Amino acid sequence: MESARQTKRVRVYVSGRVQGVFFRDSTRERAERLGVSGWVRNLPDGRVEAVFEGEAGAVDELVRWCHEGPPHARVEGVEVEEEPASGGARGFEVR
Repeated sequence: MESARQTKRVRVYVSGRVQGVFFRDSTRERAERLGVSGWVRNLPDGRVEAVFEGEAGAVDELVRWCHEGPPHARVEGVEVEEEPASGGARGFEVR
């Protein structure tokens, strides 16, 4: 019998020069390549909020990538809150 893959769900708040479409799109593309689903939106205070769910290792890799920031984004801080995994998140929505 195969063991179930461990899934993880996190809510990430990224601050710095990350406001705008570039950061959201690059984060979404990176997440999709890793097999992680979720959504990303800009907050009024300039941070980007993202919720990601997928295999634990892929989610952890994506959070590390958010800490570094994609090219042309200056990431000043990343706050991560773990949430209960729903196991049903599929697709990707950018808000």
